[in-house]
Amino acid sequence: MKDKSIRPTSVEKVMRENDFIVSKTDKSGRITYGNRIFIEFSGYNEEELLGTQHNVVRHPDMPRAVFKLLWDTIARGDEIFAFVKNLAKDGSFYWVFANVTPTYDREGRIDGYFSVRRKPNPKALQVVTDLYRQMLAAERAAGSREAIDASTRILLGLLAEKETRYNDLILGLQGMP
Repeated sequence: MKDKSIRPTSVEKVMRENDFIVSKTDKSGRITYGNRIFIEFSGYNEEELLGTQHNVVRHPDMPRAVFKLLWDTIARGDEIFAFVKNLAKDGSFYWVFANVTPTYDREGRIDGYFSVRRKPNPKALQVVTDLYRQMLAAERAAGSREAIDASTRILLGLLAEKETRYNDLILGLQGMP
């Protein structure tokens, strides 16, 4: 369960070039595995993470629409890429470039999700933080009931303007020189 007493700070933890944060969840998003880099950056120990909803590291600067898109995509059996700002147990934050994919049981049914995160391209974060700010403002202005739809419209507008799909946009940003 997310600890509401954690207050975000302006302290950033920057991933190292060769770091990979790896985690696995069940279908409902409860953490079943986290590697040592996940433990290091999140600030939680393994016992605190296992069995906890993955949103334990969700930073309030993340638009809800990004997570709706992520969950809708992986629930369909597709992979997704995303830039995510995470909240550590001590209130610090860390950005990741995430790839999330479903895992399957022997009958071919989704039984969980696997995520590998690495250091994001700093140039991409300049674009993403501005986009997320706009999306969050739209969510707040729309109110709780319409928040996700309001920020989704901003994201869809950007995709239409760029004439691209979401994963293509995100991969293009990560690959910026």
